[in-house]
Amino acid sequence: MKTELREAAVITVAVALAGALLGVLWAWLTPHVPLVADATAVYLKDTEGEQAIGVDGTFTLLALGFGAVSALVVFLLRRRGGVPLVIALALGGLLGSLLAWRIGIWLGPTQNVVAHAKAVGKGVTFSAPLKLGAKGALLAWSLSALVVHLGLMALFGPRDPDPYEQHPHQPTQPGPPAA
Repeated sequence: MKTELREAAVITVAVALAGALLGVLWAWLTPHVPLVADATAVYLKDTEGEQAIGVDGTFTLLALGFGAVSALVVFLLRRRGGVPLVIALALGGLLGSLLAWRIGIWLGPTQNVVAHAKAVGKGVTFSAPLKLGAKGALLAWSLSALVVHLGLMALFGPRDPDPYEQHPHQPTQPGPPAA
């Protein structure tokens, strides 16, 4: 059990640290939400634009991919599975998503919209700060990792012995008498 817990701790930390890469990719690949300012307020430049939902979608799709890859790597390194391993994947995915979210916000456009609008001037388009509107996207990595790991274990994992299988060294049970 100690070995499984140690492996689970290593997996949790490794998966969580991969969240830094997710954060960098999210900040780099996400569509920018264009804003424009006038003398009194800051507005969306394209009120019907879908960039804001694209920010959430990009994070979710990247997290789903990271979950699938992390589950595949963990399965290939440790095929026996186990409850600590599954908990490590789920917890590491959640921590990695939280780290990615914060790194993406830190690397993205500035959070001070008013100061940014004043700096660029009236009528000039600038990017809105990264914002994850759908907080449920933080669970995408964990859920993807768990589903992929479950599928891999079901298809390629070790099998439990069949309790009803007759072994050659065991005597067979007598059947019903022949009539």
